[in-house]
Amino acid sequence: MPSFKKLRGLLLFPAIVLLAGCNTVLMNPSGDVALQQRDLIVVSTVLMLLIIVPVIALTLLFAWRYRKSNTEATYDPEWHHSTQLELVIWAAPLLIIIALGAITWISTHTLDPYRPLQRIDASRDVIPGTAPLVVEVVALDWKWLFIYPELGIATVNELVAPVDRPIAFKITASSIMNSFFVPALAGQIYAMPGMETKLHAVINKAGEYEGFSANYSGAGFSGMRFKFLGMSNEKFDAWAKATKAGGGELSRDSYIQLAQPSERDPVRRYATVAPDLYDAILNRCVEANRMCMKDMMAIDASGGQGKPGAYNIASLDPATRKRLGLENAPARTYVGAMCTAANPTGAALVSAVQPS
Repeated sequence: MPSFKKLRGLLLFPAIVLLAGCNTVLMNPSGDVALQQRDLIVVSTVLMLLIIVPVIALTLLFAWRYRKSNTEATYDPEWHHSTQLELVIWAAPLLIIIALGAITWISTHTLDPYRPLQRIDASRDVIPGTAPLVVEVVALDWKWLFIYPELGIATVNELVAPVDRPIAFKITASSIMNSFFVPALAGQIYAMPGMETKLHAVINKAGEYEGFSANYSGAGFSGMRFKFLGMSNEKFDAWAKATKAGGGELSRDSYIQLAQPSERDPVRRYATVAPDLYDAILNRCVEANRMCMKDMMAIDASGGQGKPGAYNIASLDPATRKRLGLENAPARTYVGAMCTAANPTGAALVSAVQPS
């Protein structure tokens, strides 16, 4: 048995050597937001170690100092209190908690992913009026779609951005919740169907970085990765022109095909994108026969759909209006009919309901 334990230790040594060569991108990021997050991790760890290290050291010291064989150590079974010791024990953790609370408060607002960037890096602020590069991100099964509305192009499993230009990500998903994560750029942000999350970030160094989903989403999750390329402005413009000239159309029909589950898809580029495709994906109405979520919510905000419901609300008698506190309420309108492509005026569906 002892020989086996020694052999096991020797077998672990090569693994330790291999781990030493890992690229700890979280601690060596290339984007200013990720860099600030790295600093936050370091500061928080150091503050916590100010308590942990002394406690561990004193535990070992006390165990050695008051071991049974040390007859020179003071033995005082009646000792029960020390004001000085109590002050040290409680004051140090209290100060560290106050410091961590202040850092958390400041960083929570400064690094809010929804907040537009105020600086490019530690020495350069964002020039007022600078327009960020808008990238619409869609998590598909199991691949990533990136739409550049300013350029009218789109890519699959390839994200490209110019160095030192703010990036404004709008993020959603087609069916299953995922998490958009480029460790070198910024922290992870969830992608959820029917919802939009946002992330503001900037890349400060040109290079090729890894991006992936950090939330398990099914069988193809392990291959749901993409390359994030940071380029100079000149190279980014050349890439955009080449993509525009490369052909390929991302229409609504082709998107429906693209959204079908597939694994480890190669990089694809589209020279044109259907108008408002991202908005249709977000509102879950890419198909022509589906009502958009935003339209449903607008109908609900206007009183709901349906002739019977609209009539019942619109024809409230004075007593009922008084009971509901609507005596002095302003008049509201209610949806009593919906038009369609075949019936643009809704003539056969029009209700005689009057506003309440």
